Amino acid sequence: MAQEQPLGPASAESAGPDVELRGIDLARRALEEARAAARASGKAVGQGRSSPQRRPRAGVRRRAGWSGARPDDRDPQLLSALAGSIAKSRGWSSKVAEGMVFGRWAGVVGEDIAAHATPVTLTNGVLSIAAESTAWATQLRMLQSQILAKIHTAVGHGVVTSLKISGPAAPSWRKGERHIKGRGPRDTYG
Repeated sequence: MAQEQPLGPASAESAGPDVELRGIDLARRALEEARAAARASGKAVGQGRSSPQRRPRAGVRRRAGWSGARPDDRDPQLLSALAGSIAKSRGWSSKVAEGMVFGRWAGVVGEDIAAHATPVTLTNGVLSIAAESTAWATQLRMLQSQILAKIHTAVGHGVVTSLKISGPAAPSWRKGERHIKGRGPRDTYG
Protein backbone atom coordinates (compact mmCIF):
# COMPACT_ATOMS: atom_id res chain seq x y z
CA MET A 1 0.00 0.00 0.00
CA ALA A 2 1.21 3.42 -0.81
CA GLN A 3 1.03 6.16 1.74
CA GLU A 4 -0.81 9.35 0.87
CA GLN A 5 1.51 12.29 0.43
CA PRO A 6 0.25 15.73 1.43
CA LEU A 7 -0.39 17.83 -1.60
CA GLY A 8 1.73 20.97 -1.92
CA PRO A 9 0.69 24.19 -3.63
CA ALA A 10 1.77 23.05 -7.08
CA SER A 11 0.18 19.62 -6.80
CA ALA A 12 -3.07 21.04 -5.34
CA GLU A 13 -3.63 23.15 -8.44
CA SER A 14 -2.82 20.32 -10.81
CA ALA A 15 -4.90 17.77 -8.93
CA GLY A 16 -8.15 16.93 -10.59
CA PRO A 17 -11.62 17.03 -9.10
CA ASP A 18 -11.48 13.33 -8.14
CA VAL A 19 -8.62 13.92 -5.62
CA GLU A 20 -9.83 14.68 -2.08
CA LEU A 21 -8.12 17.81 -0.67
CA ARG A 22 -7.54 18.46 3.00
CA GLY A 23 -6.49 21.33 5.24
CA ILE A 24 -4.52 24.14 3.66
CA ASP A 25 -4.90 22.72 0.16
CA LEU A 26 -8.66 22.85 0.44
CA ALA A 27 -8.49 26.46 1.63
CA ARG A 28 -6.19 27.41 -1.28
CA ARG A 29 -8.54 25.89 -3.83
CA ALA A 30 -11.54 27.73 -2.28
CA LEU A 31 -9.59 31.00 -2.40
CA GLU A 32 -8.66 30.51 -6.03
CA GLU A 33 -12.27 29.73 -6.95
CA ALA A 34 -13.42 32.88 -5.11
CA ARG A 35 -10.83 34.99 -6.94
CA ALA A 36 -11.89 33.53 -10.28
CA ALA A 37 -15.54 34.33 -9.50
CA ALA A 38 -14.59 37.90 -8.54
CA ARG A 39 -12.66 38.37 -11.78
CA ALA A 40 -15.64 37.09 -13.72
CA SER A 41 -18.05 39.52 -12.00
CA GLY A 42 -15.77 42.50 -12.72
CA LYS A 43 -14.52 43.32 -9.22
CA ALA A 44 -10.85 43.87 -8.69
CA VAL A 45 -9.08 41.09 -6.87
CA GLY A 46 -8.33 41.83 -3.21
CA GLN A 47 -10.95 44.52 -2.74
CA GLY A 48 -13.81 42.83 -0.82
CA ARG A 49 -16.97 44.73 -0.13
CA SER A 50 -16.85 48.42 -0.67
CA SER A 51 -17.71 50.56 2.34
CA PRO A 52 -19.47 53.92 2.03
CA GLN A 53 -17.05 56.79 1.80
CA ARG A 54 -17.22 59.41 4.53
CA ARG A 55 -16.74 62.97 3.47
CA PRO A 56 -14.59 65.15 5.75
CA ARG A 57 -16.10 68.30 7.19
CA ALA A 58 -15.26 71.57 5.48
CA GLY A 59 -11.92 72.94 6.61
CA VAL A 60 -10.80 69.66 8.20
CA ARG A 61 -7.87 67.96 6.53
CA ARG A 62 -7.76 64.24 7.10
CA ARG A 63 -5.43 61.49 6.07
CA ALA A 64 -6.97 58.54 4.31
CA GLY A 65 -7.09 55.20 6.08
CA TRP A 66 -6.84 54.53 9.79
CA SER A 67 -6.81 57.29 12.37
CA GLY A 68 -3.34 56.34 13.58
CA ALA A 69 -1.66 56.71 16.92
CA ARG A 70 -2.72 60.29 17.60
CA PRO A 71 -6.25 61.33 18.65
CA ASP A 72 -8.68 62.02 15.85
CA ASP A 73 -12.34 63.02 15.67
CA ARG A 74 -13.09 59.49 14.43
CA ASP A 75 -11.91 58.03 17.75
CA PRO A 76 -14.44 57.33 20.54
CA GLN A 77 -15.28 60.53 22.42
CA LEU A 78 -16.22 61.13 26.05
CA LEU A 79 -19.94 61.64 26.59
CA SER A 80 -19.32 64.81 28.60
CA ALA A 81 -17.31 66.33 25.74
CA LEU A 82 -20.02 65.51 23.21
CA ALA A 83 -22.77 66.90 25.47
CA GLY A 84 -20.74 70.06 26.02
CA SER A 85 -20.24 70.59 22.30
CA ILE A 86 -23.97 70.08 21.63
CA ALA A 87 -24.91 72.53 24.39
CA LYS A 88 -22.43 75.08 23.05
CA SER A 89 -23.63 74.75 19.46
CA ARG A 90 -27.29 75.19 20.48
CA GLY A 91 -26.70 78.07 22.91
CA TRP A 92 -27.52 76.09 26.08
CA SER A 93 -24.19 76.73 27.82
CA SER A 94 -25.56 79.23 30.34
CA LYS A 95 -28.48 76.97 31.30
CA VAL A 96 -26.17 73.97 31.66
CA ALA A 97 -23.84 76.00 33.90
CA GLU A 98 -26.79 77.07 36.05
CA GLY A 99 -27.92 73.45 36.31
CA MET A 100 -24.42 72.40 37.38
CA VAL A 101 -24.67 74.70 40.42
CA PHE A 102 -27.72 72.76 41.62
CA GLY A 103 -26.62 69.32 40.40
CA ARG A 104 -23.09 69.45 41.82
CA TRP A 105 -23.85 71.49 44.94
CA ALA A 106 -22.14 69.10 47.37
CA GLY A 107 -19.05 68.86 45.16
CA VAL A 108 -18.86 72.61 44.59
CA VAL A 109 -19.17 73.93 48.15
CA GLY A 110 -18.15 70.84 50.11
CA GLU A 111 -20.04 68.18 52.04
CA ASP A 112 -20.16 70.13 55.32
CA ILE A 113 -21.82 73.23 53.87
CA ALA A 114 -24.08 71.18 51.59
CA ALA A 115 -25.40 69.23 54.59
CA HIS A 116 -26.65 72.47 56.21
CA ALA A 117 -27.57 74.68 53.23
CA THR A 118 -29.32 74.12 49.91
CA PRO A 119 -29.57 76.32 46.81
CA VAL A 120 -33.13 77.46 46.13
CA THR A 121 -33.15 79.68 43.03
CA LEU A 122 -30.75 81.28 40.60
CA THR A 123 -32.15 84.43 39.02
CA ASN A 124 -30.09 86.99 37.09
CA GLY A 125 -26.86 85.76 38.66
CA VAL A 126 -28.18 85.91 42.25
CA LEU A 127 -28.13 82.51 43.97
CA SER A 128 -30.58 82.19 46.86
CA ILE A 129 -29.41 79.76 49.55
CA ALA A 130 -31.57 78.50 52.41
CA ALA A 131 -29.67 77.57 55.58
CA GLU A 132 -31.11 75.14 58.11
CA SER A 133 -30.59 77.50 61.08
CA THR A 134 -29.84 81.15 61.73
CA ALA A 135 -26.39 80.16 63.01
CA TRP A 136 -25.58 78.50 59.68
CA ALA A 137 -26.98 81.49 57.79
CA THR A 138 -24.61 83.78 59.72
CA GLN A 139 -21.69 81.42 59.07
CA LEU A 140 -22.46 81.30 55.35
CA ARG A 141 -22.63 85.09 55.17
CA MET A 142 -19.12 85.25 56.61
CA LEU A 143 -17.92 82.63 54.08
CA GLN A 144 -19.74 84.28 51.17
CA SER A 145 -16.61 85.30 49.23
CA GLN A 146 -15.08 81.83 49.59
CA ILE A 147 -18.31 80.16 48.43
CA LEU A 148 -18.44 82.46 45.39
CA ALA A 149 -14.81 81.60 44.57
CA LYS A 150 -15.60 77.87 44.74
CA ILE A 151 -18.62 78.33 42.47
CA HIS A 152 -16.55 80.35 39.96
CA THR A 153 -13.90 77.62 39.92
CA ALA A 154 -16.37 74.79 39.40
CA VAL A 155 -18.90 76.40 37.05
CA GLY A 156 -17.28 79.47 35.56
CA HIS A 157 -17.35 83.24 35.97
CA GLY A 158 -20.55 85.15 35.35
CA VAL A 159 -22.98 82.37 36.23
CA VAL A 160 -23.32 83.37 39.90
CA THR A 161 -22.49 86.99 40.73
CA SER A 162 -23.84 87.24 44.28
CA LEU A 163 -25.42 85.18 47.05
CA LYS A 164 -28.62 85.80 48.99
CA ILE A 165 -28.47 83.74 52.17
CA SER A 166 -31.54 83.28 54.35
CA GLY A 167 -32.22 81.32 57.49
CA PRO A 168 -35.29 79.26 58.22
CA ALA A 169 -38.63 81.02 58.00
CA ALA A 170 -40.16 81.97 61.37
CA PRO A 171 -43.68 80.76 62.13
CA SER A 172 -46.42 83.20 61.24
CA TRP A 173 -48.85 84.27 63.95
CA ARG A 174 -51.07 85.93 61.40
CA LYS A 175 -54.21 83.86 60.94
CA GLY A 176 -57.36 84.74 59.01
CA GLU A 177 -58.37 87.85 57.11
CA ARG A 178 -58.71 90.21 60.09
CA HIS A 179 -55.84 90.91 62.39
CA ILE A 180 -54.56 93.60 64.74
CA LYS A 181 -51.20 95.24 64.17
CA GLY A 182 -48.62 94.68 66.81
CA ARG A 183 -46.62 91.84 68.27
CA GLY A 184 -49.63 89.60 68.73
CA PRO A 185 -49.64 86.76 71.24
CA ARG A 186 -45.85 86.96 71.72
CA ASP A 187 -46.16 89.96 74.04
CA THR A 188 -47.87 87.90 76.73
CA TYR A 189 -45.04 85.37 77.04
CA GLY A 190 -43.27 85.48 80.44
